[in-house]
Amino acid sequence: MDIFEALYTTRAMRRVKPDPVPMEVQAQILDAAVRAPSGGNQQNWRFLLVDDQSVKDRIAPLYKSAIDQLWESYYQPLVAAAEAKPDDPESKQFIAVQRSAQWLGDHFAEVPLFLFAFCQYDPSGGSIFPAVWNAMLAARAQGVGSCLTAVLNAFYNDEVLEILEVPGDQGWIMAGCVSMGYPTGSWGTAKRTPAHLVAGRNSWTGDLGFVIPEALWTPKEGITHA
Repeated sequence: MDIFEALYTTRAMRRVKPDPVPMEVQAQILDAAVRAPSGGNQQNWRFLLVDDQSVKDRIAPLYKSAIDQLWESYYQPLVAAAEAKPDDPESKQFIAVQRSAQWLGDHFAEVPLFLFAFCQYDPSGGSIFPAVWNAMLAARAQGVGSCLTAVLNAFYNDEVLEILEVPGDQGWIMAGCVSMGYPTGSWGTAKRTPAHLVAGRNSWTGDLGFVIPEALWTPKEGITHA
C-alpha cells in the first residue's frame, strides 16, 4: 500500500465485523508498533492485546457507561446544539460522529480485538502515541479498521487496570485502547478543516505561505472521501 493512501485513509473505523483478526495480522500490527521512536530509545511501553470474550465482557459495561457520561459532560453543549438545530451541517456532522461512537459503546463486547497501550512514568504520551499510530497504520495496511479512544482513562481507569491485572507499583499509565476489526463500511479520506486554516509560520498568526484547498492525495478507485 502506498504510504499516502495509508495516511489519508486511516481514520476512526468503529463499526466492525465480529470476524477474528488472524494472529499473523496481529503480529504485523504489533511488530510495526514497536518500531516507532521512543524518547531516549527507552521503549518504556507495554501493549495488551485483548480478544478473550470474558475480559471484553467485563470492560464493556464500563465503556458503555463512560460513553454515556461523555455525552452528559464534556460533549453536552454539542449534543444540545445538535438537538436544537439538527439540520445544520455542523449538527449533522456531530450527530454522525456521535452515532458512530455510540455504536462502539453499544457493541464493545462484539469487537474482535483491542489493543491497550501503556507507557511507564511518561504522562505526556510522547513515547507511546507514535507506537499506537504505527499500529493503526499497520492495521490499515492489512485491511483492519481501528479507532483510538481514551474514554476509559477518563472515567474508569482504575477499574480497567484491575481487570487487565496491570501492576500498580511500576508506574504504568494507560494511554488508551484501540478497537480493531474488519470494517463494515468503506475506506475514505476524512473531511477536515484545510491545513492552512489551522497552521501558521514563525509566529501564531504568521502567514503559512501556501494554501491547500483540497486534499493533496487523490483517492484511487474504490476509495471515497468520507
